Amino acid sequence: MIGLVAIGQRYLPVGISLVVLFILAALLALPFSARGATTDRDSLVMNGFVIEKPLIPINEIYGGGPDRDGIPSIDNPKFIPAGDDRLLMPDDKLIGISLNDVAKAFPIAILNYHELVNDDFDGQPVTVSYCPLCGTGMAFDPRVQGKNLNFGVSGLLYNNDLLMYDRNTKSLWSQIEGRAVNGPLKGESLKQIPVEHTTWRVWRQRYPDTLVLSVETGFRRHYGANPYPYYEDSSQLLFPLSNYDRRYSAKTRVIGLEIDGKAKVYPFEELAKGMGSLADNFNGHALTIEYSKADNSARIINQQGELVSAVTAYWFAWMAFYPDSEVYKFEAQK
Repeated sequence: MIGLVAIGQRYLPVGISLVVLFILAALLALPFSARGATTDRDSLVMNGFVIEKPLIPINEIYGGGPDRDGIPSIDNPKFIPAGDDRLLMPDDKLIGISLNDVAKAFPIAILNYHELVNDDFDGQPVTVSYCPLCGTGMAFDPRVQGKNLNFGVSGLLYNNDLLMYDRNTKSLWSQIEGRAVNGPLKGESLKQIPVEHTTWRVWRQRYPDTLVLSVETGFRRHYGANPYPYYEDSSQLLFPLSNYDRRYSAKTRVIGLEIDGKAKVYPFEELAKGMGSLADNFNGHALTIEYSKADNSARIINQQGELVSAVTAYWFAWMAFYPDSEVYKFEAQK
């Protein structure tokens, strides 16, 4: 049986979808003027956004294919109890958040099609984001300058990563950086909320009373089919990067964090050489990196036993944004 994959609002057989994506990427990687965007040296107009002197190189912003909101955010999410879920299997990946005594699971199978969820945790607004091309799941407090921002998918990318936009001011935000790179809020940053990028088996064991994002999203999508088949297993990238680091393969999984302007990244293949739990001290902070080979997931805990804001990503994505990162290397004890 041939599954279907969504490209914008169209569906293609999964067996040819990656080839189609690569072809689209080659076309989309043309200069903006060749793709109908209005450009000059300092500005461009694309997907309805006027981009002027952004905080990222203007010639490194690419159209991902869909128009603005062509990938629809989930703005009125529905949740079901863990026992009522029928979509998730034990090994399925998700983004898990525990906040204000509320635990919620956001399946990657759903986030692949929507990338953003504007949610609320008992009065605390939370924006959940996921970029399929970078493998990055992150959550943010969307309150900036006293306003609760509502986020959508711009259809634009930088370093293959999602550029979100807030519907309040039409500012563009880099997901991995968590900052506005263009528009009235340019230079503002979002407070990152810790998440766990793990499996349903692990999350449900830790939080048996968790809620689960429902497939009743208000949109017709084939959530049982991966819209990016074979992408994770391929070395190919769809768009250029500002920085290539070839010490590990592009899609190697890593977990990275930034503390007081310094960054460190822990490749899973290095963590896999250890015993599963690593004690580390980075930039004056005592940390414990917990790695599960069975679930191919990791999380970082501080000295107080609290989850630290870290990012699970593909190697290429983390290093594109944090090229000066300290890189953890396993060293066998003598």
